[in-house]
Amino acid sequence: MRILFVADVSIKKIIGGAERVLSEQSRRLTEKGHEVAVLTRRLPSHHCSDEFINHVHEFRYEIKIYNFITYILSSIINSIRLFSRLAKDHSFDIINFHQPFSALGINLASKSKRIKKVYSCHSLAFEEYETRNPKPAKLLPRISYRLNSSFRKWIENFSLSRSDLILVASEFTKEKLIEQQRISPEKIHVLPLGVDLDKFQFNENKLAARQRLGLPAEKFILFTVRNLVPRMGLENLVSAMKEAAESVKNIYLIIGGEGKLRTKLQNLIFELKLSDFVKLQGFVPEEALPLYYQAADFFILPTRCLEGFGLVTVEALACGTPVLGTAVGGTKEILDKFDRSFLFKDIRPEALAELIIEKYRYYQARPDEYKKLSQRCREFAEKYYSWEKNIEETEAIFAELTKTE
Repeated sequence: MRILFVADVSIKKIIGGAERVLSEQSRRLTEKGHEVAVLTRRLPSHHCSDEFINHVHEFRYEIKIYNFITYILSSIINSIRLFSRLAKDHSFDIINFHQPFSALGINLASKSKRIKKVYSCHSLAFEEYETRNPKPAKLLPRISYRLNSSFRKWIENFSLSRSDLILVASEFTKEKLIEQQRISPEKIHVLPLGVDLDKFQFNENKLAARQRLGLPAEKFILFTVRNLVPRMGLENLVSAMKEAAESVKNIYLIIGGEGKLRTKLQNLIFELKLSDFVKLQGFVPEEALPLYYQAADFFILPTRCLEGFGLVTVEALACGTPVLGTAVGGTKEILDKFDRSFLFKDIRPEALAELIIEKYRYYQARPDEYKKLSQRCREFAEKYYSWEKNIEETEAIFAELTKTE
């Protein structure tokens, strides 16, 4: 098959879940013999308009980001131009949309009309916008905020309604699409995402991982890696560490990631006198991520809202690291299947602290049980969440849509 992925992110550098999904799927489908290309916007970090990355050809269109209007217009016009140029030389069998802005232009292009289309919905664009940007207090900014959110909802619905099938990674996202975008359930297919089981490996020797990272060997280490934005619940986690540190003297939380909440989190750590117990690690490079999972005793996912799947959850499990998570979205679906005793009662700091302390006391007293738990984490990831399983089903779906009668 000749497959075109259309996205607003790039496979050049993995900085979050959206990039990881696009990279894994495009690369693995290429390895299975399909002709795969990515069409996306050109980011400030890009030095050229097209590039081969892991044998996948990524094509980029220019955008003008002076303001929201120039951004939208340049996205539409330049994505149409780029697609029209590519369509002259490539007869695509299927287009797989991953985000709404680039998808809008492609759906407006006349050459895309007869090509089968799939939309991979990781989260709803307008909800992502609203959780990253607090509602302004003043009238005019609030009107602008509402228009921005409504426009994002409309452009995503525009491409969702023009797609032959919509893929989601959880029942949570499926219900969101039905409720918020009025999409027919028959049009939505739930396909869980995966984890690279070769890269994210189980390693019982936590000391070796800690030595490589320069982490304290004697600490009880909690780890999380997130964009530092409000919906991730990181303020609640830092607050929970106040109570946890009073009961567990050797506890140590590492927060990986960057974002606009960094200063607020740093101030909270200082105010709660947690400098010896919490570290803001900053951006964690792709190559170091498995080591951090392996070094941790527990991975913590304190999400407040909109957890469409949670790639970090299955990555941690693949490394043999148990996950404690809030019962939000895809996290609940994963941990319900694994062991629901690892779900926090709610998102409050008190609830987070309570379960962290409980699991610490139980497994510190039973090291053999912890070893069995780690092995069970790995086996669970292998059974349910390999990329091979995801790609096999994706390939079958694409083949079914494109087959001729």
